[in-house]
Amino acid sequence: MKLVIVESPKKAELISGFLKKHHLNDYKVMASAGHVRDLKQHSFSVNVEDHFRPEYVINDDKKNLVRELKAEAKKADLVYLASDEDREGEAIAWHLSEALGLKPEKIRRIVFHEITAEAFLEALEHPREVNMDLVDAQQARRILDRIVGFELSPVLWKRIRPSLSAGRVQSVAVRLIVDREREINAFVPQSSYRLQATFLLPSGEKLATELNHRFSTAEEAAQLMKRCASSSFAIGGITRKATRRSPAAPFTTSTLQQEAAQKLGYSVSQTMRLAQSLYESGHITYMRTDSVNLSNQALGAIAAQIERHPGKEYHQPRKYQTKSKGAQEAHEAIRPTYVAREVIDGTPQEQRLYDLIRKRTLASQMADARLERTTVSIPVPSTDYAFVAQGEVITFRGFLDVYMEGSSEEGVGETTKLLPAVKEGEGLTLSALQGDERFTQRPARYTEASMVSKMEELGIGRPSTYAPTIQTIQNRGYVERADREGQPRSYTVLTLEDGQVTEETRQEIYGAERSKLFPTDVGIVVNDFLVEQFPSIVDYNFTARVEEEFDTIAEGKAPWTDTIGDFYSDFHPGVERATNERTAQRVGQRILGVQPETGLPVSVSIGRYGPMAQLGATDAEEKPRFASLQPGQSIETITLEEALSLFDLPKNLGEYEGQTMTVAVGRFGPYVRHAGKFYSLPKDVDPLSCTADEAIKIIEEKRQSEEKSLLKTFDEDPELSIRSGRFGPYLKYKGDNYKLPKGEDPAGLTYEACMKIIAETPAKTARKGGGRKTASTGKTTTRTRKAKS
Repeated sequence: MKLVIVESPKKAELISGFLKKHHLNDYKVMASAGHVRDLKQHSFSVNVEDHFRPEYVINDDKKNLVRELKAEAKKADLVYLASDEDREGEAIAWHLSEALGLKPEKIRRIVFHEITAEAFLEALEHPREVNMDLVDAQQARRILDRIVGFELSPVLWKRIRPSLSAGRVQSVAVRLIVDREREINAFVPQSSYRLQATFLLPSGEKLATELNHRFSTAEEAAQLMKRCASSSFAIGGITRKATRRSPAAPFTTSTLQQEAAQKLGYSVSQTMRLAQSLYESGHITYMRTDSVNLSNQALGAIAAQIERHPGKEYHQPRKYQTKSKGAQEAHEAIRPTYVAREVIDGTPQEQRLYDLIRKRTLASQMADARLERTTVSIPVPSTDYAFVAQGEVITFRGFLDVYMEGSSEEGVGETTKLLPAVKEGEGLTLSALQGDERFTQRPARYTEASMVSKMEELGIGRPSTYAPTIQTIQNRGYVERADREGQPRSYTVLTLEDGQVTEETRQEIYGAERSKLFPTDVGIVVNDFLVEQFPSIVDYNFTARVEEEFDTIAEGKAPWTDTIGDFYSDFHPGVERATNERTAQRVGQRILGVQPETGLPVSVSIGRYGPMAQLGATDAEEKPRFASLQPGQSIETITLEEALSLFDLPKNLGEYEGQTMTVAVGRFGPYVRHAGKFYSLPKDVDPLSCTADEAIKIIEEKRQSEEKSLLKTFDEDPELSIRSGRFGPYLKYKGDNYKLPKGEDPAGLTYEACMKIIAETPAKTARKGGGRKTASTGKTTTRTRKAKS
């Protein structure tokens, strides 16, 4: 018997089918479900004194599986380790051989880039040994990241706040986003005036044009517009130029992530989950690659498919060269395993991603699109300026018949406008002329997709690390992906009417953000601390250079322990220095000024529960007061006046039903308190300007919502009730929620039956405030957040 061990159960099932179909019944396929062995989760597990020897253990959730694999391996004549062909996959194969105690003569390492019968059977014919150079490169990365994480994180706990963590690649990714945010904050837009004219041709058709110059002031623009009012116009020149547009290369990991975000709206993590499923189902080749190469077999299949449709004249064989910095791994580009297959068995999301991959692959081997671009120039008499109209027409679609790169829909952007027929010297009538004030664009915030592109450009990480890195910095609360509403802005419009230029001020909304990455205050403070104390760790060039050193290890040209040793000798002394350094000011603290009435200092910093304002000094006799920053406020940009207003809370709003109403901000946001209950404020209500009428409305709406959800009460105990929630009926008792057993009829439940369920069921407790002192009284308060039900 021969044992084949792959990484996923889905892959194991598919390969078992291949073997059965080819009557290879002496093979058994099992899955390791990824790594079976790793460094201990909550300990350093790296022996620095013994050449950085890692201390590996079998993962708790894999111990039973390892026992099963070991039992089957003992019965097998040969064990084929068939994990993916990259450093992580090679490390999985090595860990399996170690955990199962396999003898070298019994091991066969096989690799394949696609899960097809042909590829798998070909791999069986060409086994090799485990490549220890690739394993060492993976170990070097794992150990270096463990050293950085375990040595830096305690420094952050001591100097900033508990529970923070640092990572080698993640910290650099956060720096990219923080640096971009500061570019945006420092940006000062410059305005200019764009002139657009519409001319009437003798045929009655209209020709839309734009002046080939922008003016810096309204006065300059208006002066030229007045000149145009008394000028005669004619076609000055017509140029026609044949151009070509070439297709993009087939997908790599990063280009797939970017294109799926732009065309399909998928997050980077979602794209990789779907691609993993497509790969394990045998529909596409391996999805973690920075290669744009296609195999000869694939090129032949693609050529045959294109010649069938859309036709032989659309086929143009191409070879692409990988340009990404530090490209590695001998994979193909991401492509369909069978390019003739249009429809797959999968979810609608998988089908859409598969379509994208298939069309991009086909287009990469298709002919250029041929276009004719026409430019019409209309001089402004007695000036150096001219109005210009441009249009283009596709004379041969080529690859555009299948795929258009970088647009949300096929066909978008394939053509601009078609121009009407014109002749040189032909007279024109000025029909309309308008000047719009336009502003320079600030740098764009990163999306997940543009972050991948930037990380690839700088050599930060590798294809397998982009998605988890971007997800990790969000999970840690250093970065958030969010939408932001645009801001109103005034702009000027100049219009030529009856020979006179009129000026009008209009309003526009600018700067709206959708799914952009914003640094949080915690992320900014941690980044600034690391940049100050550990500049090399968050240096872009250093991070890229480390990746190059991993490549050198993978090529067998350097021992991994030397690379780690060189790094550690520079890094560890800096950790000791930063740990023991004493400063009077809290890390990340920003002094805003003093309160005019008392002279007490006002500052903002990161507290236990996030960004907070502080009134008073920590070492003064009178204890300082604290107030949480409101959503949308940042310690980077908040003003003294805005910070002082936070100490106006809690604010008394008067009485309702004989009970006092107060508005305040707690750990989970702003709320109204009334009769011992807490009511969260909607996002559009500012706690500082909240009125008594608004508070009453919030209270009443919450009561109505609770009444609708109420199914049953009990005379034996008013605090016990049965309610209806998003996930069905549940018990509510003394602020806690209890799930009803499946199939239980809420209407038939007695008081005794409910109390029995409560005694036997874990409570889902409503979240409560953590004892933050309020701004005005200094007394400890708590607030209950609405529990999910």
